[in-house]
Amino acid sequence: MLDTIKTIETPEGVELKLTCVSFFARGCAWFLDTAFQVIIVVIIIIILVLNFNNVGKGLFLIILFALNWFYPIFFELYNQGQTPGQAVMNIQVLSIDGTLVNWKASFIRNLLRTVDFLPFFYILGIISILLNKNFQRLGDIVANTIVVYKWELDDHIDIKKVDSIAPAMTLNAIEQQMILNYAERFNDFSAERAEELALLAKPLITPSVQKAFERQSSNEKYPASKHLLAIANYLMGHK
Repeated sequence: MLDTIKTIETPEGVELKLTCVSFFARGCAWFLDTAFQVIIVVIIIIILVLNFNNVGKGLFLIILFALNWFYPIFFELYNQGQTPGQAVMNIQVLSIDGTLVNWKASFIRNLLRTVDFLPFFYILGIISILLNKNFQRLGDIVANTIVVYKWELDDHIDIKKVDSIAPAMTLNAIEQQMILNYAERFNDFSAERAEELALLAKPLITPSVQKAFERQSSNEKYPASKHLLAIANYLMGHK
């Protein structure tokens, strides 16, 4: 099966298109992560087992257990849904609604790896991926997660570093609340998704505001996001 597109409608009413990842890219990421873990295990053996005898062996077993179970969970939670292997393959784990994965979902999907591994070498997981339109293995289905390609997701804007700018028109209470909600959820979106949502507020993005940002840097990316965050800062009183 070819990689497919999953369309998600956000609370703001915009449709986001995410490219789901088939088993080949996921398999490559798994092999890379396994290689990274083997390297870590070898280093631990050299440091602990060969130098601290029985105590070292005990510590080695504890670290091996933690590495096996918490390696993917740690990186999925603290590296935008990417283990090192997934980062190399430019893919990431997200919740089914397109937001970053939380600890509960990450724990469930990784706990069920033991089921996906059955009867051997992830056969059940591969079958599930091939039969599922979103390429979800059983752990993903239970945890409501998907694996998608990641494009420039680290290129986020720090809202604290964006200057505040007054909107080009008078905003009613609902419009103000929508902009503030956007700013609050900003870090849950990829840079591209945040820009797509911000473009819905084109009437607020005036030529004068555009030029103000262009003067700061001629190479600025995602101008609509910066403009909307600047208006949010203004509405929050950061003047």
